[in-house]
Order: sequence, then C-alpha cells, then structure tokens
Amino acid sequence: MTARILVVDDEPALLDAVSYTLRAEGFDVETVQTAAEALEASDRDPFDLLVLDLILPDLSGVEVCRRVRETSDLPVLMLTAKDSEVDRVVGLDAGADDYVTKPFSMPELVSRVRAILRRRELDRAASGFAVLRIGGLELDLGRHQVRIEGASVSLTRSEFRLLALLAREPERVFTRREIMQHLWESSFIGDERACDIHVSNLRRKIEVDPASPSRIVTRRGVGYALARV
Repeated sequence: MTARILVVDDEPALLDAVSYTLRAEGFDVETVQTAAEALEASDRDPFDLLVLDLILPDLSGVEVCRRVRETSDLPVLMLTAKDSEVDRVVGLDAGADDYVTKPFSMPELVSRVRAILRRRELDRAASGFAVLRIGGLELDLGRHQVRIEGASVSLTRSEFRLLALLAREPERVFTRREIMQHLWESSFIGDERACDIHVSNLRRKIEVDPASPSRIVTRRGVGYALARV
C-alpha cells in the first residue's frame, strides 16, 4: 500500500520541490503551509509520515510536533535550519524521529523518509517479539512498552529503538555511528551529535540521576553501553 505523507512548509518553492520528489518516488503526498492546516489534516486523515518545517507563520513546528504526539505515534521528520543545533535538540525533545537540515539534497530526504517508513513497518510487525529484562529495566518489543522497576515509561519511537538496540547486547559498547546507522537505516546518517541528543533524552526518562547515569554509560571516545543494573 502506498505510504501517505503530509508535508508542511510555508516556502512554496520548497514545498513544490519536496512534494514533486516524493510523488515521483511513488508516495501519496498532501501539502499544507500552516500549523493550523497541519493539525487539521493530521486529525482528519491517517498519514504514515509528517514532514514538518520548524518555522511556520502561525505556530512553531516544535509545538505542532508536541500536539501531534499527544494523540498519535505518527512519525515526524523535522526540517531545520542548517546551523541551529538548539532547534534540532528542541525538535527531538518534542518527539521528532529525525531531522534534515536545510539546504538538503532530495536524495538525502528520500533516504530519510524511506528509513522512517521501514522502521514503522518493522514496528508494526514486531508483535511476536520477546520481552527483554536487564536488571530493573523491562522492554516489551512487541507492544513497545518500557518499565523501570515496574513503573511504565513513555518513550518516542526513536528512543525506544535506541534502548532496544542497547538492551539486546548489554555491556556491549556501540559507537555513535553504529547507533545512528541503526536508527536511520540509511547511508545518510546525518549529524552524529543527534545520537548524543537521543541518549540525553533517554537518560532523562530512565535514569534515577540523569546527570550521573548508571544505566546508559558513556565509554569516552567510543560510544554508549547499557549496564546491567
């Protein structure tokens, strides 16, 4: 079945280019230019992906992402300014699955879109997967549920996939590049600093003291590992 994508950007030229490219790749694309239209469209119709510009005339893309996340697990690909690391951090904090910095190449955009849609299909097909238990941490891979010492924890799709990667091989150190390749499933892995953002966000949700983490530990100069605690 053809994936349906909602593209939101207030720059007509960019909106036309992105929608043309995605339609040429076989996707069913709807375009809007404002946050209000984006929220109305996402409530009205089912989509498989939201491609969302950070800067919109009536409401920020971050706020749109937050509102979508309140009622839906719709994947979000954020379009951000080239040099604004703060914007990228805020976007991921709001629940975006990935981001592409402007200006970007259309092949890169298509690669990121396909990677997110592949992850979505894998998530849907995971109903028969196992439950992983590492110390007081429990991951139900089929239901996408996480518990810490019996208490439920809400994670974004990307945070869950990161935690599941580490949990499948506790104590193994994964490099930032390995983590990004797993999350992106693409040759375009983007800025490896996004890995640190995802780890930081995840630590805030599963660590007793995120400033002094004991579950997700850093191996300086190498990457991250999940400790058996």
